Amino acid sequence: MQAGIVKCGRYFAMPECLSCLRVNANTCVKTLLCLMVLGMTGCSKDAATEEQVSAEPTVADDRPEVVAAIPFESVPMTADFDVDQLLAARLSPEESSAGWIRLFDGQTLVGWQQNGQANFRVEDGSIVVDGGEQSLLCTALPWQDYELIAEFKAGPKTNSGIFLRTPTEPQDPAVDCYEVNIAPDDHPFPTGSLVARLKAESAPEQDFAQWRKMSMLVEGEQITISIDGQVVCDYTVTQPISNGRIGLQHNSGRVEFREVKLRPIGLRSLLDSELSQWTKYPEMPGTFSATEEGWLHVQGGRTQLETKESFDDFVLLAEYKLPTADMNSGIFFRCIPGDEMMGYECQLSNEMVEEDRRKPADHATGGIFKRQEARVVAGEVDQWTTVLLVANGPRMSAWVAGVQVSDWVDTRKANENPRRGLRTEAGTIMIQGHDPGTNAMLKQIKVFPFD
Repeated sequence: MQAGIVKCGRYFAMPECLSCLRVNANTCVKTLLCLMVLGMTGCSKDAATEEQVSAEPTVADDRPEVVAAIPFESVPMTADFDVDQLLAARLSPEESSAGWIRLFDGQTLVGWQQNGQANFRVEDGSIVVDGGEQSLLCTALPWQDYELIAEFKAGPKTNSGIFLRTPTEPQDPAVDCYEVNIAPDDHPFPTGSLVARLKAESAPEQDFAQWRKMSMLVEGEQITISIDGQVVCDYTVTQPISNGRIGLQHNSGRVEFREVKLRPIGLRSLLDSELSQWTKYPEMPGTFSATEEGWLHVQGGRTQLETKESFDDFVLLAEYKLPTADMNSGIFFRCIPGDEMMGYECQLSNEMVEEDRRKPADHATGGIFKRQEARVVAGEVDQWTTVLLVANGPRMSAWVAGVQVSDWVDTRKANENPRRGLRTEAGTIMIQGHDPGTNAMLKQIKVFPFD
C-alpha cells in the first residue's frame, strides 16, 4: 500500500478509503482486507508506514485485563457498589429538578453495553480504556434530544470519540450516527469535530495532561459542540437521525471519561391548574387536586389519575414528596386505557428495611414494581426528589436524584396487560393514590415521547 494511504480501523470507511480501494483493489492484499471491514470500520488519516498500519495493537503486560461486559448485554444492577459513594453521587436539587442524570455513576458500568472486546473499566472514578479491539461502550438506552456533558483526558496520539444518536454497530459517521471526535490537532477532524461532517474551528489549545470538558447539545436537526465552554462546532443536519445510543469509543491510545451527565430536552408539562390533560375517577376513593403553586396533591384511598393521551416510548421527569417513610404511591405507564392501573409501575417509596438503603421495603422509588427493586433507596423522606423514567421497547430504566437505580428488560411473551406480559404498544400514564393514608405531592410531571 502506498505511503500516505489512509488506515482503516474497525469503524467507518471514509472517502479516502474508497479511493484507496479503487486504486489498489487488484494488487493490494491489505486493501482487500479493507473491503472485508468496509462499512463497519473507521479511518484515521496519518503518515503511517505499512508495518504500522498492519501491526496489532500492543498492550503492556501490566495493564489490567479486559473487564468489558459481554457485547450487547448490560452490566446487572447487582454489580457491587459502595452505597455511601453512590448516594454522594446524587445531584443537587437544582440539577436533578432540571432533569440532569448521571450516565456513569463513578463506580460501575451499570447502564452501559459494549460491542467489542476492549478493556473498558472503572478506575479512580473514571471510565478508562487503552487496549483491545476497536469498540464502543454504548448506553443501554437510546436518547433523542438532550444536552450531554463529559469530562475527558486523552493522550497526545489518542484517537477516540463520543458517538451521538448511534446504533450499536455504526456503519458510516456521515450517515447513521454523529461522531464527536477526540483526536490530535493535525487530524483531519481534531477534537470537537463531527467526523465526516464538519471540522471544529477555533478550539482551545489541547492540553493532554489535563481534564477537559465537552458539552454537546443535540436538538432536532441541530448539533452544537463546546470545548471548555467555547463553541467549536455548530452543525445543521440535512437528514437528521431521530434517536440512538450514546457511545464512548476506543480506537487507539488511552482515553478517560468522567462526569458523564445528560439532560433530556423538549419535555412538556402534563400539569396545569385544571388538570386538563387528565381523566379523574370520582367513583374511586381518594382525590387529586391542583394546589395554588400548580402542584398535584394526591390524597386518600386507592384511586388513579389517568392521562388522556397514550405513550409508548418516552422519557418522563417527575418530582415528588412523601411526608413519611411508609407512604407509597406510583407512576403507572403503558396502561390499558380506562382500566384500573393495569400497567407497569414505577414505584414511589422511600421506605427501607433496618435503615439499610440497599434493602427497599417495597421496591423503592424507581423500582419497577414486582419486576425489579431499586438497587438503592435514593429518595429522602419529606423532601422533593426527582425520578426520571425511560421506557423504550422492552427496556425500562429509572434514575432518582440523578443516579440510576433500575434497568429492567421485560422478556415475557407479549400481552395487552403489562401485569401478565410484555406490552410495547402505547398506553396511558396513571398516578396512583395508594391507600387512605396517601398524602403525596408532585410538583412536576413532564414527558417527551420518542419519535
